[in-house]
Amino acid sequence: MILDQKGNTSIITQETVTVIELVKKIQALYPKFKNNNIIVALNAIDNFGREDIVEFLQLSKNHRNAKHSFVIVSNKIDLAVVPDEIIVAPTLQEGFDIVEMEDMERDLGF
Repeated sequence: MILDQKGNTSIITQETVTVIELVKKIQALYPKFKNNNIIVALNAIDNFGREDIVEFLQLSKNHRNAKHSFVIVSNKIDLAVVPDEIIVAPTLQEGFDIVEMEDMERDLGF
């Protein structure tokens, strides 16, 4: 797991372990970036299905309820199988765009 910081956004990049292991690592390190927006970049993971994306569901709900963005970046998942509570972007730039848009919405009181 690679952790980068860009402004108020933490970018978590995963390349080798399973999604379940990644979610556990994020939960363990969550206090470190709980006040930031989070982008989880998973483009390096090949076999990525609905059961994998659902692993992020609770983490996404909690983070979004705390008024922060939580975006998963993957161009290898069918968006039709993604639950509505999880935001997926195909590229890292689009992930940043979503975070920026959500920050503006929060600033406007939405």
